[in-house]
Amino acid sequence: MKGEKQMNEIQTSCASTDRKWNTWESIDWNKCEMAVNKLQARIVKAQKAGKHGRVKALQWVLTHSFYAKALAVKRVTSNRGSDTAGVDKVKWSTPKARFKAIGELKRGGYKPQPLKRVNIKKSNGKLRPLGIPTMKDRAMQALYLLALEPVSETTADSNSYGFRKERSTGDAREQCFCVLAKKASPEWIMEGDIKGCFDHISHEWLLNNIPMDKVMLRKWLKCGFVFNKELFPTEEGTPQGGIISPTLANITLDGLQTMLAEEYHKKFVNRKTIYYPKVHLVRYADDFIITGRSKEALEEIKPLVVDFLKERGLTLSEEKTKITHIDDGFDFLGYNIRKYKGVLLIKPSKKSLKKFMQKIRGIIDSNKGSKQESLIRLLNPVITGWVNYYKNCVASDTFRKADYLIFEKLWQWAKRRHPKKGKYWIADRYFTRVKNRNWCFVANFKKGKTDDRIALKRLYDTKITRYVKVKGEANPFDPEWTEYFEKRKTYKMLQSLNGRKSLLYMWERQNHLCPVCGKPIDKKHPWGTSQQIVNGKKVNFLLHDSCRRKVIQTKKM
Repeated sequence: MKGEKQMNEIQTSCASTDRKWNTWESIDWNKCEMAVNKLQARIVKAQKAGKHGRVKALQWVLTHSFYAKALAVKRVTSNRGSDTAGVDKVKWSTPKARFKAIGELKRGGYKPQPLKRVNIKKSNGKLRPLGIPTMKDRAMQALYLLALEPVSETTADSNSYGFRKERSTGDAREQCFCVLAKKASPEWIMEGDIKGCFDHISHEWLLNNIPMDKVMLRKWLKCGFVFNKELFPTEEGTPQGGIISPTLANITLDGLQTMLAEEYHKKFVNRKTIYYPKVHLVRYADDFIITGRSKEALEEIKPLVVDFLKERGLTLSEEKTKITHIDDGFDFLGYNIRKYKGVLLIKPSKKSLKKFMQKIRGIIDSNKGSKQESLIRLLNPVITGWVNYYKNCVASDTFRKADYLIFEKLWQWAKRRHPKKGKYWIADRYFTRVKNRNWCFVANFKKGKTDDRIALKRLYDTKITRYVKVKGEANPFDPEWTEYFEKRKTYKMLQSLNGRKSLLYMWERQNHLCPVCGKPIDKKHPWGTSQQIVNGKKVNFLLHDSCRRKVIQTKKM
């Protein structure tokens, strides 16, 4: 009775619908986001206070809110998978269908359909099974994920970085550097590999430990899949391909860091000597490393990890789980991490470079008859993506090598097109001097009535920049961390050309003045970006740090 009363109070205090919105185009998305963010912040507050009943009640309100349902439909219809239908072959491709779908997201009478099973190739040549839910099932998962994420972020391991908001592989890489770079740092690393993590998680464990609606979770876990027109049941694992699956897997593996910290911590021996086991965990989704002071110490830790995983229905791969010395190096998330004469260097791995060049060569080989301009437009996005991933590590030599390999392939491509022409003619036809550099792959073309040209991106031109790791305890759903994430946003904008242009535009738009205090924004006082609502729309402003704190405090009140 008490729980029902509490839920009713919350429901009446939070409006869930807006009757003014009767079409997809009329929905105020800023209002939706603000309403959902407020509820998520309340869930975080309740979770931190240990009020699990209130958490459950707030999750119920959120999953029954019009705002959250609208955002869930928007998410599944605006991502890359929106053109791929499930077993029912239904796509929400029109605004009318999308708005209708909002009203169909109801808990009562909901029954998920089986997943459409497809196999995709892994980098090692093996097949990875992927399940494709229907659009409605995707939207329902996205809806309940909005309620689950604030809880999972609050309880997550501080050194877990995969499939989490405001975290990336860059943060995992920097944590590896923090743990391994010093002279006194651990020298032995255990590379963990879990056999089919998503496919083997125990349903019983998930139902007993995941803080969400158990009825809905059970339905998704037991929905089965269709392969070659045959229905198969699912007795274990999460629906791989489902929107909620990565978060379920993260929650499953959370607690490993706490378990290791409790078991291996600083100890005083004979009241004077300090024993420090140097045990650290860095995890990205189901990939993780554990450090230790010796090989023997990691051999002792391994059974503990095995038992931890066994409880959750998972097993550690004996073949792929290795114990390596830092001087020999190891690969993690596409990086090679190794010490050279006591200096830790993080470089792009040889496997990653090989895979990148295979993709580049494949594009060039499949466009033997294409225009030079077309080829450059196909290659530049691939090069940019790879470069951006590695621009924060020791990658200059690798970039130079990749540039040379690409040049060799392009020279081969050019010579094939003109077998009867000399090398000087070919070089003059396809390669140009730009500023002080020769052999630039440049294409001239007409843009309207004017002449224009496009050049192939050179990897070595990329500036290697420093990356600042996110704080382990930072929670993007907690209002207490709002200022921190706004500062990170400003820093990231300053690191890129487009970001700096955006900041300059904001500065000029505000006439170089802070909109709160009216004083100039200059080098003398620290400043940053802040998002404000103006006429129902989100607008970015430049504020002094002190003014921004005042705004955040006002919002909290």
